[in-house]
Amino acid sequence: MKVNVWGINYHPEQVGIAVYNTELCQFLAGQGHEVTMVTSFPYYPDWRKRPPDRGCLFRSERVEQVEVRRCWHYVPAEPTAIKRMLCELTFVITSTVTQLLLPRADVYVVVSPPLLLGLAAWGVTSIKRSPFIFHVQDLQPDAAAGLGMLKHKMLVGMLYGLESLAYDKASVVSGISPEMCRAFHRKGVPDSKIFLLPNWVDCRTLARPPARGSWRRRHGIAPDMPIVSYAGNIGVKQGLDTVLEAARLLAARSPAIFVIAGEGACKRDLLALAERHKLGNLMFFGVLSPEEHTELLADSDVCLITQKRGSGAAFLPSKLLKTLAVGRPVVSNAAPDSALYEAVAAGGFGLNVAPEDAGELAEAISLLLSDPGRRAAMGAAGRQYVLQFDKQEVLPRFAADLQDLVRGQWPG
Repeated sequence: MKVNVWGINYHPEQVGIAVYNTELCQFLAGQGHEVTMVTSFPYYPDWRKRPPDRGCLFRSERVEQVEVRRCWHYVPAEPTAIKRMLCELTFVITSTVTQLLLPRADVYVVVSPPLLLGLAAWGVTSIKRSPFIFHVQDLQPDAAAGLGMLKHKMLVGMLYGLESLAYDKASVVSGISPEMCRAFHRKGVPDSKIFLLPNWVDCRTLARPPARGSWRRRHGIAPDMPIVSYAGNIGVKQGLDTVLEAARLLAARSPAIFVIAGEGACKRDLLALAERHKLGNLMFFGVLSPEEHTELLADSDVCLITQKRGSGAAFLPSKLLKTLAVGRPVVSNAAPDSALYEAVAAGGFGLNVAPEDAGELAEAISLLLSDPGRRAAMGAAGRQYVLQFDKQEVLPRFAADLQDLVRGQWPG
């Protein structure tokens, strides 16, 4: 089977959607399928291309049995809403040219965001006479409207129009959570076209995390000092200013080190806020390697999974899965109608507080730090809950369904 995966993020990016695009391609290639990845030059989450990539229009390379076709796109130093749209638009244009010049694939897996790839995929696959799966990692129009990132009603309306068109023209529309699949149904997608493809985690590897203590020793943190950590994108959706306020509230009465690791559009503002409040119980790091991230999780007493109100109720943050596989308890701040809230309630692996409520967040953190037994029980519950997202279960099932789609026997 010849599979063409189309998305803006890929290896060597180590966070977010890139991880899943990379592992999907490598798994399919490892199963003997011919896999091509059409993607951009690495830029995320730093919003900066590597020096050798700047000014390069196209590049072909082979990475672990996967043919990778990289396409130029505009990367803004300051990613405002309009500049993000331009970033995505330029990638869609250059990658569409690449797709048209490539040989026909049996099936196309198109990963959104960017939402505009749905329109491009319709055009390309109509010419190539192949089916395409539109795999949605984030409901962009809902998030843009909910967070007020786009205030012009016409632009928001255009996004919803593009979304509707992509869903209509795709052979299959897949989402990463049951809540997202229900959102597709509400948006008029026939149930026969809706497919659940959750993000995954390697439960077998993470079932034996590194021994506790290595992260602490390397960064000079005392063995008895609790660590409260967040690792992931530092953007508008995460609302990490609430975490800084919780750290300020806990500085005197509940000693702990707050670790924030990652990059993103809001990191500069967050650093300035920490400096303004002179928070001595806060440490910032850049993007961690997978090994460093696992060590941080192993040494963390409480892990934070944050969502700003309006960021989108249907997606389940991918960082949650690795946190649970390592057996760490979670404190989240998510709206009651969100996939994250429902997961925490169903799995019993943490506490949930109201979005953007620093006082309630601080109280939840303090409560768990004072109760080691409860943290251990939540960690065990998380390990059990995350088994449904095991990589060894999710990817083989999806590969089999892809072959059914190519044969015209999609299970829907």
